[in-house]
Amino acid sequence: MARRHQALRTPRAAGLVGIIFALLLGACIILVRLTLPGDPGDVSGDWFSDASRRRTVQTALGLVPFAGIFFLWFMGAVRARIGDAEDKFVATVFLGSGLLFVATLFGAAAAAGSLLASAGVSGAGSGQQLQSFGQHFTYGLLTTYSMRMAAVFALSTSSIGHQLGVFPRWLSLLGYLVALTLLFVTDSIAWSELVFPLWALVVSLHILVAGLRRPSASASSS
Repeated sequence: MARRHQALRTPRAAGLVGIIFALLLGACIILVRLTLPGDPGDVSGDWFSDASRRRTVQTALGLVPFAGIFFLWFMGAVRARIGDAEDKFVATVFLGSGLLFVATLFGAAAAAGSLLASAGVSGAGSGQQLQSFGQHFTYGLLTTYSMRMAAVFALSTSSIGHQLGVFPRWLSLLGYLVALTLLFVTDSIAWSELVFPLWALVVSLHILVAGLRRPSASASSS
């Protein structure tokens, strides 16, 4: 009975923590995109010397650890729901890409935090060089590495969901489309990173609704 109760609660847990993760990551991306220049080579210093814009970035960076924590919970809850039926190869890619996504996301946040901490460094020439390096490093981690790992995670999750019949066909196709967008578009189109938290939100809502329907169906059949 306890095992059955836990099985019924897992989809709800996955849905709830996934929604929280999607909202936190979406807020981080929006705050950063509204504050930082879209071109990492832009070192005009407008945001760098503006205290209010730096505080906005600091607020976004403060949300990143919580987004990563909820993502790990989301990933664990989804894997627990899959259980022994998972394909070992795809499940390994699923787990590895999720962990690397969190690691690179934390790395980008640490790089941005270091860039903010250097705002008071004296010397115009050295400060501009440091800002240029920090912006390129942060954007590289976020758009090139973190979003690529997010693409692999979306692809593997959609593949597992399709193989086990956990996701409807349209949701699996949406995951493949999001993966392609993150793989090939994020370097050239600003705001395209938002497709990942939006996809996570859709997946989480689907899991949550499916988890709420299952107990009702079980109760009606009994």
